[in-house]
Amino acid sequence: MIDALDQFVLPFIDSLYGRFGYIGVVIAMSIESAAIPIPSELILPFAGWSVARGVIEPLTQSPWTYWGAVLAGVIGNTAGSLVGYTVGAFGGRPLLDRYGRYVLISMHDLDIADRWFARWGDLTVFFSRMLPIVRTFISIPAGVARMPLWRFVLFSVAGAIPWVMLLVWGGLVLGDKWQDIKGALRGLDYLVAAAVILLVGLFVWRHVRAR
Repeated sequence: MIDALDQFVLPFIDSLYGRFGYIGVVIAMSIESAAIPIPSELILPFAGWSVARGVIEPLTQSPWTYWGAVLAGVIGNTAGSLVGYTVGAFGGRPLLDRYGRYVLISMHDLDIADRWFARWGDLTVFFSRMLPIVRTFISIPAGVARMPLWRFVLFSVAGAIPWVMLLVWGGLVLGDKWQDIKGALRGLDYLVAAAVILLVGLFVWRHVRAR
């Protein structure tokens, strides 16, 4: 299924970069960071590959540059993260306050999330930006917990920079083999997904047992 998805994603990214260049990276990363499955493991190495090939970037009419791609990636990541944060704060929080008990989320759970993000939100957001899967969805719980916006943006940017730099650099160095990056990270994807499923399972088990 993942490979089938890639077959649709790659032509989309190719067309986006061909028409909009750096703005295409911003658009793709915004979509990815707003919890829509376009993996950054494709978006950013593809940009690095464009740098390696010396492709002319439509916006500047000059060859793609490493730092141009990195800047576009960070801006897109931040824009998409703000969308997720807004959804959590102004959509998710009111719904959970009212209907959360029907999906085993109590006011006590929301209070715990608020305290967690008040104490550990900076580190949570920072390190989550460097983890597959989690990095895409962390903005929503941060919004639900009403983490201060300036701190959310600051640590989102700080966490995104090394991730974006690494993946763009990987595409630049690997050249035609840039897609190997996604394969190399697939093991980490599965590990993170298993951890998320385990935590959700423990959450459900604890609440069912308590009832």
